[in-house]
Amino acid sequence: MGTYAYDIAFLNGKGIETVELISRDGQSRIATVPAWQGRVATSTSKGGNGESYGWLNHAFIAAGERNPQFNNYGGEERFWLGPEGGTASWFFAPGAEQVFPNWVVPAPFDTDVFRVMERSQGSVTYKGDAKLRNAKDILFSIGMQRKVTLLEKDALEALIGPVPDGVSFVAYTSDNAITNDGDFTWDEESGMPSVWMLGMFSPSETTTVFIPFNQEGDGPIVKDDYFGPMPQGRLKTEKGFVLFTIDGKYRSKIGLSASRSLGLVGAFDPVKGLLTILKTDVPAPGKRYVNSQWGQQEDDFGGDALNAYNDGPTEDGTIMGPFFEMESSSPAAALAPGQTLVHTQTTIHLAGSADVLERIIVQVFGRFL
Repeated sequence: MGTYAYDIAFLNGKGIETVELISRDGQSRIATVPAWQGRVATSTSKGGNGESYGWLNHAFIAAGERNPQFNNYGGEERFWLGPEGGTASWFFAPGAEQVFPNWVVPAPFDTDVFRVMERSQGSVTYKGDAKLRNAKDILFSIGMQRKVTLLEKDALEALIGPVPDGVSFVAYTSDNAITNDGDFTWDEESGMPSVWMLGMFSPSETTTVFIPFNQEGDGPIVKDDYFGPMPQGRLKTEKGFVLFTIDGKYRSKIGLSASRSLGLVGAFDPVKGLLTILKTDVPAPGKRYVNSQWGQQEDDFGGDALNAYNDGPTEDGTIMGPFFEMESSSPAAALAPGQTLVHTQTTIHLAGSADVLERIIVQVFGRFL
């Protein structure tokens, strides 16, 4: 348990089809799942016997039961739509109080199967369709498509610079599109969806999420009150970076606005020797982002472009994982009928000695210091 081969055998043994993408040398591998909206379930940088990097909820999957609120399968890159809360939420029925008992993940990005449209050794394209009613009681017709592409070493180095010998890697890019398949224009009055990508990974007491921020941006550097005040020592801001403790022991979430986001998030565990980088679109000036905070909001479009989440006990003491998440969102999709918005994200895992990985961190993130 803990290897990529184990997770592939486990999923297939439970009747869950996987579509794998494998590098030319056989070392970099990712497993996508059509039944889970084409999400990347897990990946590895060292072949079948290598570490499985995605967090999977083995107990829930093994039980084989459907949860009416949320089927928490796990997976290191899943496709959702925002906003989660507010007047145009997809997760709460019209008129419902926005509290946990009323929260329901819509089937189009929970239990619906995405169709495989194209497949090659290095990429797979999925397509899905949704009829979704938001909390304003407006019905949307949304086409959804995502293409996942495994990156070979030359493509990865074009993004982050040289990868030293002795460092194993797996990297992939996903292009995630939503299309207005309805007969009205999406705007502030109707509500506007956004592409919301969430990755689930295993936490450790030696893992830190670090996010460079735009020091010339407007407003607070980081939003940290999703679940109440952040305890001292779990969140630091220094030298142009937000540093967030990831140990799976305290439920907390942070977010960076479009004004602060630089399109990069990192997670580093020097003891394990693992560096994960999430790279996404840098917000364009003037673009607005949906606000996913539950309940009444001052601004429905003053939301985050980047988020990180540390799992931990809920109010009743139960724990969903533990896991941690790194997330990115597209701007709100102001689309006329037939128009499409595409949100691109790249996930990179690098494994090696801590000192070499630290040099890669300087190479990729050093310009923000």
